[in-house]
Amino acid sequence: MDISLLASLPSLGIGAADLAAAFLFMYGLHRMASPVTASSGVFVAGIGMAVAVLASFLYAFDVDSAARPQLWVNIGLAVVALALGGCVAWWAGHKVAMTAMPQMVAIYNGMGGGAAGAIASVELFGAKTDGVTALVVTLLGGVIGAVSLSGSLIAWAKLDGVIKKPLRFKGQQVVNGLVLLATLTVGAAIVAAGEGALALPLSTAAAIYLFFGLALVVGILMTLPIGGADMPVVISIFNACTGLAVGLEGFVLQNPTLMIAGMLVGAAGLLLTLLMAKAMNRSVSNVVFSNFGETSKHKPSKIKGELKPTQPGDAGIAMRYVASAIIVPGYGLAVSQGQGKLFEFVKLLQAGGVSVKFAVHPVAGRMPGQMDVLLAEAGVPYDMIFQLEDINDDFKTTDVTLVIGANDVVNPAARTDKASPIYGMPILNADQAKQVFVVKRGDGKGYAGIVNALFYGDNCNMVYGDAQAVLIKMIEAVRGLGLPAAA
Repeated sequence: MDISLLASLPSLGIGAADLAAAFLFMYGLHRMASPVTASSGVFVAGIGMAVAVLASFLYAFDVDSAARPQLWVNIGLAVVALALGGCVAWWAGHKVAMTAMPQMVAIYNGMGGGAAGAIASVELFGAKTDGVTALVVTLLGGVIGAVSLSGSLIAWAKLDGVIKKPLRFKGQQVVNGLVLLATLTVGAAIVAAGEGALALPLSTAAAIYLFFGLALVVGILMTLPIGGADMPVVISIFNACTGLAVGLEGFVLQNPTLMIAGMLVGAAGLLLTLLMAKAMNRSVSNVVFSNFGETSKHKPSKIKGELKPTQPGDAGIAMRYVASAIIVPGYGLAVSQGQGKLFEFVKLLQAGGVSVKFAVHPVAGRMPGQMDVLLAEAGVPYDMIFQLEDINDDFKTTDVTLVIGANDVVNPAARTDKASPIYGMPILNADQAKQVFVVKRGDGKGYAGIVNALFYGDNCNMVYGDAQAVLIKMIEAVRGLGLPAAA
C-alpha cells in the first residue's frame, strides 16, 4: 500500500467523523422538534457528540515524533477527564428532578461557554493564532464564552435559591457598560500588540488574564440585576452565546464539527430566546439592555372579592358531573411529582364521560417543553396536550378548569391591569371557565411576586395542599361514587 495513503488516513478519518457528527447533530435536532421523537433525537445527537469526541483522538497521529512523549501524557489526562465528566454527568442526569432541570441547563450551558473560553486562552497563551482575523475571532469567542460561563453560574444560583434577590443600584447600566468597554479595550490592545502596533504596559500574559477576568465580571454584572422570573430567558440568551463562542473557536481551529455544532446551538438558543420573550411579552432589546424582571413602580389595581376554600373531595366530585374540563399544570405539580396521580384522576373522569384536555403555557414549569415532558412521563397522550394558542378560546365554553400549581400564567391581571409587571404577557384564559379550582399549598405569590386576581374571582375556589396529596383525595372521592373503573 502507498505510504502516502497510510499517512493521510488519520486526516480522512477526521473528515469523515466530522461529517458524520454534523449529520447526527442536525438529524437529532430535527427529531427533537416533536415530543413523539424527541427522546430518540437526544440519543442521536448524543451519538454525534460521542463520534466527535472520539475523532479528536485521531489528531494524535498528526503530531511530530518529538512531541509524542508529551502527547501520551495529554491523551491520558483527556481520558481521565472524559471518564470523570461522564460519570458525574450520568449520576447528575439520573438524580436531577424535573423541577431542577432549568438549573442543570444553566450549569451545563455555562460549562460549554467555559470550554470555549478555555480553547481561546490556549490559543492566546500558545500564540497559535495566525493573523489579525484569527486573533480577533479568538478574543471574541473568548469574551462571549467567559460571559456565558459567569452569567450562567449566576443564573443557576438564582434558580437554585443561592442568590435570593436581584442586586440593583443607581447607575448600574453605566457601570456595566464601562466594564464591557474596558474588556473590549484590553482585547483591542492585545490585537494591536500582536501586530506590533502597540507596546503593552504589562506583559502579554497579564493582559490576557485581565481580559478574561473582566469578561467574567461582565457576565456577573449583567445577570445580577435580573429577577428570578426571567431567568429562563437569561438561560436561553447564554445558550445562544455559548453556541456562538463554540462556533467562533471552531473557525479559529478550522474544526468543522465545532463550527456546525456552535451554529446549531447558537441558532437554537436565539430562536428559544425569541419564543420565550414573546411568551413573556418582552422584546429582545428589553431582555438584553434592561433590568427585566423589575416590578412596576405604579400601584397595581386593588383586587376585589375574597378567597373561597373548598375540600379536595368536593372539587373532585364536582368535576365528575361536568361535561368538559381543562387542566392547567404548573410548577407546583412538578414539585410534588403528582403527574402520575393527575393522569389517574383524569382517566377516572374520562370513564365517567368527561371530556378532558390539558392546557400548557409556553413557560409552564419555567422552561419551554418542560411540562410536556412531565406529562409524557405520566403517560398522558400527546393529543390531549394543547398549547396556549390552540386552546385559549376553549376556556369560555368549558365547565371546569383545574389549575394545579400555576400562578402567573393564569393571572388575568396580565390582560386588565396596566400597572402589573406582567401586563401584556400572554396567559391561559383559565378565569373564563364556568368554574375554576386552583390547587395550591397556600396563598403565596407567583414568580413575578404579585397576587393573582384569579384566586379572588366569583367562579374560583381554592383547594389547599400539596398537589399530589390533593389529587389522591380527589381520586378517592370520585372512586367512592362507585363509577366504572378507568381504562
